[in-house]
Amino acid sequence: YWPSVFHTMPGESSVQHRPSHQVGVTVVLFVLEMEWVLSTGQDKSFTWHCSESGQQLGIYRTTAWVSGLQFDVETRHAFVGDHSGQVTILKLEQDNCSLVTTFKGHTGNVTALCWDPVQRVLFSGSSDHSIIMWDIGGRKGTAIELQGHNDKVQGLCYAPHTRQLISCGSDGGIVIWNMDVTRQETPEWLDSDSCQKCEQPFFWNFKQMWDSKKIGLRQHHCRKCGQAVCGKCSSKRSTIPLMGFEFEVRVCDSCHGSITDEERAPTATFHDSKHSIIHMQYEPTRGWLLTSGTDKIIKLWDMTPVVS
Repeated sequence: YWPSVFHTMPGESSVQHRPSHQVGVTVVLFVLEMEWVLSTGQDKSFTWHCSESGQQLGIYRTTAWVSGLQFDVETRHAFVGDHSGQVTILKLEQDNCSLVTTFKGHTGNVTALCWDPVQRVLFSGSSDHSIIMWDIGGRKGTAIELQGHNDKVQGLCYAPHTRQLISCGSDGGIVIWNMDVTRQETPEWLDSDSCQKCEQPFFWNFKQMWDSKKIGLRQHHCRKCGQAVCGKCSSKRSTIPLMGFEFEVRVCDSCHGSITDEERAPTATFHDSKHSIIHMQYEPTRGWLLTSGTDKIIKLWDMTPVVS
């Protein structure tokens, strides 16, 4: 986390120390094909340097300090995730960059990014316990939510040969997601002043409360249809794995009755690492997963029985 990047240089002195950020460096990526070193820092900046000359090629200022970084060599797109929960896509050139677009789907800060250049899909993990799959190369704008952790997501990696996503979290969980299924986007939550099932007023709807002489109810939302409902009309819970809900969530009574046993079949497997994970690295050729935790222990896992 020292605010600098080290460059290997030819000559008598093989190491050059060049300040790149005003405060701590958060992520560093070396792009061999471009001979670039990409780095981000807590000073809300993203920079890229030439690894041969050590020269800074460009800098981009972000709205919050960056906590996730991925790069696509073919298109020269950088994916930058920050503490505001936003993912920014930048098009890098030799000495400048241009803003392509931004994604905002997390309520917490982005803690992990993973890019699959084959399917052209970006995965982002967050402190809000969720993972979002952004379909960048196919149906642009599609965002699939995955809910399988009880604490912040700390690491993501993708196994393209089996189309499985591996996620690790501070809760100690290692989750293997089957991405070779047709997943559905979660619906947007609808706004209403009264329950969209029984039409009872919500507690801020003073006019309807006065007219009907009834006390207003608290508003909830069905995770399957997105309708605004009261507690009485959404008393049931269910998993909806194809929508990413591997844990039971609130659904309205009518949606609960429409969910089949086949739709409740899990699309992920859960494994307990028995330590709070802060970093992970997956080696796909051997099927090994390395995790390190807050307990100062490094663990090596053979994932071939589950990632296959």
